[in-house]
Amino acid sequence: MTWTLPEPMLTALTPRPTLTPGWAAEPKWDGYRALVSVDEGSVDLRSRRGTDMRAALPEIITAAAQLRDGTALDGELVVWENGRLAFERLQHRLQRRGAAAEWAAGEQSVHFVAFDLLRLNGSDITNWSYQRRRAALEAVFTARRLTTPWTLCPSTTQQDIVNEWLTWGAIGMEGVIYKRLNEPYRPGARGWLKYKPRETTEAIVGAITGTLAAPRTLLLARYDADGKLAYVGRTTTLTAAASSAIASLLSKATGEHLWKGWTFSPGWGSRDTLDVTLVQPDVVGEVGVDVARDSAGRWRHPVRWH
Repeated sequence: MTWTLPEPMLTALTPRPTLTPGWAAEPKWDGYRALVSVDEGSVDLRSRRGTDMRAALPEIITAAAQLRDGTALDGELVVWENGRLAFERLQHRLQRRGAAAEWAAGEQSVHFVAFDLLRLNGSDITNWSYQRRRAALEAVFTARRLTTPWTLCPSTTQQDIVNEWLTWGAIGMEGVIYKRLNEPYRPGARGWLKYKPRETTEAIVGAITGTLAAPRTLLLARYDADGKLAYVGRTTTLTAAASSAIASLLSKATGEHLWKGWTFSPGWGSRDTLDVTLVQPDVVGEVGVDVARDSAGRWRHPVRWH
């Protein structure tokens, strides 16, 4: 009987980047969580929510020949482009199948950054401590001489290295993951901690969802190098107080708005279209954002209106 991949272990947010004694840290990659296993000659590749990803990523399936039978890894799928992580390219890759996926694999390959080992030589080792699993994972990379697309995720127990990782936002790193050294792998449990750096900046309100009298979310802009109003992201749902305060400042767009005729999606991978109202771009506000950006400089995660 073949082995079934477990649910992935999950994270809970922490407000502090401090590395506590008895814990290890790993960089948080801007990619797509995935688990892969090789069992009785068959390869399985699943997303965090259990979606079969094999048809979209033939290069990962082919590279699984480097792994010994009875091996299962947990990690992050990433794409590198021009020296930084490109999440939107990864999204495009995941939408391809068949010949299109084979062609894309040759043009822009996906890497698997492994950060945990769940099965070794046919034995389930999720009950091992993180420290023991980590040592075994490093041994697998060394013994099997794994090469692209397999990449070993760094791990540290030193605060100064964590501090360095937190400066890697420009290349697409999202933050840091913290894991207890003595903790087993607990499928579905939020036993790991995630710290995501945030910054405060300013943005222009270019459009809204909801109504002018009661805006629900704000579509934000900043001027690019050519002086054009570039879309950079959308806020989370406004509080009733924030909605009321902003409503008193907004007015419907008149004349030519640079976003006239544009359509906006509610999120990555969605084919739905937001119902938006363009407004005069003369309201500037302070927002809180994390470091995740796409190649166009847009904030990839929802923005908090301050």
